[in-house]
Amino acid sequence: MSVVEFGPGNYRYIPGILAYSGGVAAAAGYEIMRARFRTPVPLVQGFARIKSALEAAGRPLTAFCACELRSPAPFTEDGFRAFNAVYAGTLQSWGIVSGSTNPVARSNVCPAIDPPAEPSFHAFSFTVPASQAQASFVVAGSAEAPEGKGNYKDFIVRRGDVSRDGMREKARAVLGEMERRLGLLGFSWADTTATQVYTVHDIHPFLAEDVVRRGAARAGIDWHYCRPPVVDLEFEMDCRGISSERVLHAE
Repeated sequence: MSVVEFGPGNYRYIPGILAYSGGVAAAAGYEIMRARFRTPVPLVQGFARIKSALEAAGRPLTAFCACELRSPAPFTEDGFRAFNAVYAGTLQSWGIVSGSTNPVARSNVCPAIDPPAEPSFHAFSFTVPASQAQASFVVAGSAEAPEGKGNYKDFIVRRGDVSRDGMREKARAVLGEMERRLGLLGFSWADTTATQVYTVHDIHPFLAEDVVRRGAARAGIDWHYCRPPVVDLEFEMDCRGISSERVLHAE
């Protein structure tokens, strides 16, 4: 697999599925900027605020390159496909999604405590011109099952096993996928500025040897007490290398 240039957005991406790509990296002369909402913003309202932010920055809608979502609870597989179709529809109207090709990276996880009432935006990223651009990237979220296989349940690593050994094997699979995506974009853990983990299970038994020692916690670990977006998935990660981040307060 090779990365693909998305000229209208000034970034390149790892081809994935209709819902999201495997990750993005800014083109030469551009950087990725990340903005986090102080509190989650429902999907429709969030798209409107993202559009306003891009316009205020003098950027086209196609500069939108990554997002982080929060959902009320894990979806069934059919429910996840239905949600993805609605989400991708907006990106199609923005001139980003064409056919089954979606260059935007994404994570979508479910807070186990105080979840939003509906799918919402937690954060988003977009490209901006930079005269002295630093290399920047976002690797999309991935749990312990490969995407694009037609379903998740038949391919989940140690499905239903949340024992210490089961969680370690799940984490190793996800870490391997993060490293694969980093490599495709031309980066490694040494280039990351943030690594996020999403699980409700104890990560301490394998944190030192399987996460920190391999370099995945170079900038520390942001552990979000969330579940992955599909029933039976238990461990998800994403990572990024971004110089400029900000928090957006309520309008």
